[in-house]
Amino acid sequence: MSLMETMIDIPMDHERNVCGQFDAFIKKIERTLHVTMVARDGSIKVIGPDDAVKKAKSVFSNLIELSKRGNVITEQNVDYALSLSFEEKDDKILEIDKDVITRTINGKPVKPKTLGQKQYVDHIREKMIVFGVGPAGTGKTYLAMAMAVQAFKDNEVNRIILTRPAIEAGEKLGFLPGDLQSKIDPYLRPLYDALYEMMGAETYLHNAEKGLIEVAPLAYMRGRTLDNAFIILDEAQNTTSAQMKMFLTRIGFGSKVVITGDMTQRDLPANQASGLDVALKVLRRVEGIGVMHLTNKDIVRHPLVQKIVQAYEEYEGKRGKHS
Repeated sequence: MSLMETMIDIPMDHERNVCGQFDAFIKKIERTLHVTMVARDGSIKVIGPDDAVKKAKSVFSNLIELSKRGNVITEQNVDYALSLSFEEKDDKILEIDKDVITRTINGKPVKPKTLGQKQYVDHIREKMIVFGVGPAGTGKTYLAMAMAVQAFKDNEVNRIILTRPAIEAGEKLGFLPGDLQSKIDPYLRPLYDALYEMMGAETYLHNAEKGLIEVAPLAYMRGRTLDNAFIILDEAQNTTSAQMKMFLTRIGFGSKVVITGDMTQRDLPANQASGLDVALKVLRRVEGIGVMHLTNKDIVRHPLVQKIVQAYEEYEGKRGKHS
């Protein structure tokens, strides 16, 4: 096996970002690709087998480009750049990064971070109804919220409606303290948090008072027709089949709908079918409806979350075989 070496120049102001604290990212690339990387005086020497050196150079060059675009490089960026290098899709990470959906109140760009997330965002742009299904941490709700906020800012829709089934998981609502709103708010808190981040609390409250943004439990949707709205149904795995049918038949003209869920985190009784599962089977051939299945490769939380999801998938897969 022939060894080769190559040099990669690193702009000084990007060196810490792309190398990681205590060169953690360099060490990860070394371990994964079985190369030796020596950082010195604003450049990195890469030594190893031809193919591995080419991959390492490509991964590192992409990280430098991401850093130049203002991204804070994380372990997830490094992991994903490495996984794309094995699929020979190295350049895709830069294409994904170009797609800025909106900006948070602090000016931070909200973008898809994986090929699956990019495809999900494209589905939302192109289709009237989109199902986003996948494990925790894949950005299903957050990206849908970003798309809703941007559509609202661009006057593509007149209002945003965010809803979740307020399913009881371990505690009975009636025994929780406070009035109805304070009982329901904890179920909707993740939606509020994302809205505050993207719009600011003041703008959100102003629009909420005018009825332009609504965060409500799914039961409140009954009997309404929702025109010119961006509607997100979150945690849809906890809907019953009747609730899902009720929700889908509320949709009016000029509306866009995103339905998100994770079939591994159901809180319904064991003998009750999930409305999300039934809808995916019933509507799979209906034109104008997009379905995006995100996987553990699309998880953008702490890398440990990806390992946890993978471990559970393997455990449940083995248990399914033996049952």
